[in-house]
Amino acid sequence: MIPILSGIIAGQGDQLTSLKAFWLSLVYVLAMAVTYTVAGVLAGLFGQNLQAVFQNPWIISAFVLIFILLALSMFGFYELQLPGRLQTRLAEASNQQQGGQLWGVAVMGFLSALIVGPCVAPPLMAALIVIGSSGDAVLGGAALFALSMGMGVPLLVFGVSAGKLVPRAGAWMNAVKAVFGVGLLAIAIWMLERVVSGTVIMLLWGALAVGCGIYLGAMDRIESGAPGWKRLWKSLGVVLLVLGILEFIGAAAGGDYWLRPLGGFKAGAAGAPMAEHVTFRRIKSVADLEQSLSQAGAAGTQTMMDFYADWCVECKRMERNTFPDPGVQELLDRFQLLQADVTSNDDLDRELMRRFDIIGPPAILFFDRQGREMKPYRLVGYFTPEDFAGHLERVLQAQ
Repeated sequence: MIPILSGIIAGQGDQLTSLKAFWLSLVYVLAMAVTYTVAGVLAGLFGQNLQAVFQNPWIISAFVLIFILLALSMFGFYELQLPGRLQTRLAEASNQQQGGQLWGVAVMGFLSALIVGPCVAPPLMAALIVIGSSGDAVLGGAALFALSMGMGVPLLVFGVSAGKLVPRAGAWMNAVKAVFGVGLLAIAIWMLERVVSGTVIMLLWGALAVGCGIYLGAMDRIESGAPGWKRLWKSLGVVLLVLGILEFIGAAAGGDYWLRPLGGFKAGAAGAPMAEHVTFRRIKSVADLEQSLSQAGAAGTQTMMDFYADWCVECKRMERNTFPDPGVQELLDRFQLLQADVTSNDDLDRELMRRFDIIGPPAILFFDRQGREMKPYRLVGYFTPEDFAGHLERVLQAQ
């Protein structure tokens, strides 16, 4: 959320003061807090995860489009503002246009709470479980309002400090706005990672890196006697240009992870095959789970079930970094591996999550040979290969 708030603050230009930066940040945080409060009330009444509802590809795509439009405005292609006649009427009513700006900031805070950070972190998961089981809407609203205000304190501190650090006017301000425009485009790509393939994401990151490299002068000629700053920006531009080209090469070779664009080439050069993804058996309903647990019991095997969603960033981190680890794979071979894909968040998905008081992914459950959940060993959130392997060993030793 910090790059979003940065873009809002930088967009104020030379009209920005520390007091105005504080009010913008406060409105953003309060809108976020109100959204989480509503989610807490719904959790108290119905036990629902409001954020999961907003992970529809169309909703995410619309939000991505908003970020792209905001970024283009930062680059100076156009000015985002209300029609002049409407601005005049608002000015007469409120004697300032700040109200309209604050409403826009509030909307961004509302959408950010629902879409930008949808994965359920362990503290939020614990809070929602208690709230959902209590049926207390007041407790739910108050608890999540307190949680979100605590989350908002760093944003308030950042907002006020950014108000002091951002240049007030001149060419420096245009450069700062361009930097935040790139940040908004980066957020758009990061959000699209939930709904498009990894190869497409690599191409988008590559295009952004190449564009930034050219903008910084990677292709320009340095005249003799040029200042050191110009040489520094050109050097950074060359680095970004090379990184972008590597992303294109990796995507063309079939890569799907932008942080390791040449991972496939490295594995091939070493003569070792790339780590295979762990093969899970997909289940959809409680009936599917009971049938799978019965089969595992007959075979004398323990079961691990992974709650996954395409929009869950932590789930994808586990799939890319943790599950392919050789040590982890060796231990996983001793389990029956099930995966509940709750991306669609339909009735069957919600029924399965309610069965185990799961508000949303990521969550990993373990079952003994009799089909009973080993609740003390339940995991929520991301775990490194080392930590996850150690946990698997403890689960295997428990029975």
